[in-house]
Amino acid sequence: MTFDFPAPLLALESRAWEEIQAGRLTVATAHAVHQGVAEYAEASGVARYDVEMGLKQAVRHSEAAEG
Repeated sequence: MTFDFPAPLLALESRAWEEIQAGRLTVATAHAVHQGVAEYAEASGVARYDVEMGLKQAVRHSEAAEG
């Protein structure tokens, strides 16, 4: 499944991924990502789990390709 995620949601997930890698993920960041995923899922009619997995893949896969 392919998604067209808005830039703010991609930025939130990127920030969360950076925080996870640094061992300092905050509740505020995690909550913001969760909220963004839930809103996107509801608006697009796609399961939240599928949106979350697609978002993680979009952010983490693009980072792996760059590195």
